[in-house]
Amino acid sequence: MSDGELSRLEVLRDLDGKRLTTAAAGQLLGLERRQVYRLLKAYRTKGATGLISKRRGRCSNRRKSEGQRRAVLAMIREWYWDFGPTLAAEKLREVHEITLGRETLRLWMIEAGLWLDRKQRRKRVHQPRSRRECVGELVQVDRCEHWWFEDRGPQCTLLVFIDDATGRLMHLQFVESESTFPYFHATRTYLEAWGEPVAFYSDKHGVFRVNQTGAIGGDGMTQFGRALHALNIDIICANSSQAKSLPLA
Repeated sequence: MSDGELSRLEVLRDLDGKRLTTAAAGQLLGLERRQVYRLLKAYRTKGATGLISKRRGRCSNRRKSEGQRRAVLAMIREWYWDFGPTLAAEKLREVHEITLGRETLRLWMIEAGLWLDRKQRRKRVHQPRSRRECVGELVQVDRCEHWWFEDRGPQCTLLVFIDDATGRLMHLQFVESESTFPYFHATRTYLEAWGEPVAFYSDKHGVFRVNQTGAIGGDGMTQFGRALHALNIDIICANSSQAKSLPLA
C-alpha cells in the first residue's frame, strides 16, 4: 500500500470504531461525505485491500502506442540525434505535427540511449595533483600550434618547458612542427641550460610513447623515450591535459 492508502486506513479504522465522526474523517481525508461512505463500505467488505487503487499495475489510458514510440525514436535518430528532449519535442510538433509531452519524450530517449539524465551527465571529479617540491625535479613539456607571426610567416608550433614546482617557463622554442627531431633539439637546449630533471611530464603524443596497438618489434619505446632512458630521465604521460594542472596559456 502507498503512504496515502495507509493514512486512509488509519482514518477509516477510527471512523469504523466510532472514534471519529463522518465530517471529521472527510476533513482529514479531504473527501466529501459520499466518498467517505464509499471507502468505509469497501473497508468493511474487503478490509485493507479494498482501499488499494484498482488502477495499480494497469496501463494508463493516455499511454502512447509502441508503434508511435518506435516511429518517434527513429525520427530523433535520423534528424534530431543531438537535440535535448525539450527542443526535440518542439521540432516534432512544428515539423511533423506530433504532439508529445517533454517528460514522455525524455523517458523514451533515456530508455533508447539517446539522452543521459542529470546524474549521468555529471563530470567526473578528479583529485588535483600536488606539485613537486623541488625546482627542476619535474618539468612539463607542452606545445601550442598557432599563427604566431600572423601573416608575416607560416604557422608554427611553440614548444614549452615548464617547471612543475614553480610554474616558471624554463625554455620556449619555435619549431616547424611537433615531431621527434625538434623535441630532441629543444630538450638538448634545456638540458644544457638547466641540467637533467628527474622526469619530464607530457601528454600521450606519439613522440613520447608508442600509441599504435599491437606494435611489432622494438622495445616499446619511442626514439625520444630511448634517449631519455639513456640519460636516466623518466617520462610520465598524463591521461588528460587537465591532469597536468599547469595548462599553457
